[in-house]
Amino acid sequence: MSDIEKIKQLRQSSGAGFKDCNLALKESNGDLDKAVEILRIKGVSKASKKMSREAKEGVIAISGDKSKISAIEVNCETDFVAKNEDFINFVKELSELNLSSDGDLAKLKKTNMSNKQTVENNLINIIAKIGEKITIGRTEVLNSNGTKNYSYSHTVVKDNLCKLAVLVSIKSSNDSDELNQFGKKLAMHIAASNPLSLEADSIDKKIITKEEELIAEELKNSGKSKDIIKKISIGKINKFKEENSLLTQSWVMDPQKKVRDIIKDLNISDLKIKNFYRIKIGE
Repeated sequence: MSDIEKIKQLRQSSGAGFKDCNLALKESNGDLDKAVEILRIKGVSKASKKMSREAKEGVIAISGDKSKISAIEVNCETDFVAKNEDFINFVKELSELNLSSDGDLAKLKKTNMSNKQTVENNLINIIAKIGEKITIGRTEVLNSNGTKNYSYSHTVVKDNLCKLAVLVSIKSSNDSDELNQFGKKLAMHIAASNPLSLEADSIDKKIITKEEELIAEELKNSGKSKDIIKKISIGKINKFKEENSLLTQSWVMDPQKKVRDIIKDLNISDLKIKNFYRIKIGE
C-alpha cells in the first residue's frame, strides 16, 4: 500500500486531517495500527487543551414520544460548529442514548455508541477532529406512570435539534385531540413565558429572597412611610409570584385568561400538569 493510500485509509478511520495523518504515519514508520494510537493520544492532548475555553453555543436535542421523552444539551464554542454534520450526527445519536439512559449523565458517558466506543471516547475524538471545546450539558427525562408528554422546539437547527426546548408532562386518563392540542400549546406557552414553577408556593425560596431584596433597595429612598413601603413590597412580590407561576400566568394565546382558566375550560376532571422543563442554549 502506498503512503497516499495509507493516509487516505487513516483519514477515513480516524477522521483526522491530512497533515496529522501524515505525521502519525511517519512517527509509526508506516504502521497503520500504531498511527491510529498516536492520533488517539494526540487527540486526547488536543481535547484537553481545548477544554479550558468557553462553550456557550450548541444545540438541544429532543427524543422520545408521549410515554417517555428526553432533552439533552450539547455545547460548543461557535454557532458554525453547531451546524456541522459530524457534530449534528453525534448529538442525534447521543439524544437517543440519553433517552434510554434516563438522563443519567454518568451512565450515558460510559455507554457505547454505534462505533463501539463509549460516549466519553467519542466526545474526545470529535473535539480533536472539529477543533472546538464540546461539552455535554443539562439533561432531562420525563417518564411518569399515567402521564402524557409533549414538547416544543424553538429556533430549529435541524430535525430534532434546536436552541430552546420545552418538555411538559400532563397526567390524565383522557386521550382526546383536545388534550393533545392543549399539551402542545402549553409547551409553546412555557417557551414564551418561562415560568419558574407550577405554583407560587414552589418557587425557589432563594429567588423570592433575592426579589425581596431588590424591591427593598428600589423603595428605600422613596420617601414613603414604612407601612406604605411594606404594602407596596407585598404587592410587588405577589405580582412577581403570579407572573412567574405557570398556573397564574396569562395564557400567551389569549392574554385575557390565565393558564388555570384554560385548564378549567377544557373540562377534563382529572387533568393535572405534572411537570415541565424548559432549557435554552446560553442560559
